[in-house]
Amino acid sequence: MKFALLIYESPDAFASRKGDGSDAYTGAWRSYHKALVESDVFVGGDPLEVPETGTTIKIKDGPYADTKEQLGGFTIIEVPSLDAALEWAARCPAASYGAVEVRPLAPQTRRRIVE
Repeated sequence: MKFALLIYESPDAFASRKGDGSDAYTGAWRSYHKALVESDVFVGGDPLEVPETGTTIKIKDGPYADTKEQLGGFTIIEVPSLDAALEWAARCPAASYGAVEVRPLAPQTRRRIVE
């Protein structure tokens, strides 16, 4: 099963990206990424630019959560179960500072759209 780990980070976490990479948060990310790759569960993913660089298109306004965490990146993993995905999410450095949402991918929907 493939899952997306949607990584929500605080403004402080985004600010740490501007450093030289020697801070503890960046070190934690290096260790986490290495563990994902060495465990052969890493499929893909990337950090995102700061939220101010994003462009949002919406047709209709709706209720939105008032939160300080913002989507900072995503990781796609392939693991045997939701429990395994939750274990990897709990190990994610952002889980200590922000939040990590675990969501299954929808390959059936993708096939209906692209085929």
